[in-house]
Amino acid sequence: CFDILHAGHVTYLEQAKSLGDRLIVAVNDDDSVKRIKGPERPVNSMNRRMQVLAGLSCVDWVVPFYEDTPTRLICDVSPSVLVKGGDNDPDNIPGGNCVKEQGGEVLVMEYVDNCSTTGLIRSIRSADESVENKKEEQ
Repeated sequence: CFDILHAGHVTYLEQAKSLGDRLIVAVNDDDSVKRIKGPERPVNSMNRRMQVLAGLSCVDWVVPFYEDTPTRLICDVSPSVLVKGGDNDPDNIPGGNCVKEQGGEVLVMEYVDNCSTTGLIRSIRSADESVENKKEEQ
């Protein structure tokens, strides 16, 4: 969902771009992020997430989708390569079957160590709690 863009995202997107002619990034709408990630997410709205992604030189197009998965969008676009990050099973990636049926390939990029949005949010909250505790002690 690219909620808080970090170095892991940038590395992943640059690697994905190197696999094809154009990089199209699909971004979940806010409601689907809430359903998938929980009520406190997203931190950034869909429009802001799309704006940040569009500013990356490796990204050619940013496209929103309004379902919990981008399956319909992927089937409509029919990319030659579909790339997902992390611990996804390449045989169960939404839209993967459409890509394979058209002769394309589905790839999974490994996560970059110590780079996750959830980890960043935890660190920020922990630092905030630490500051609050110090204020209370004074």
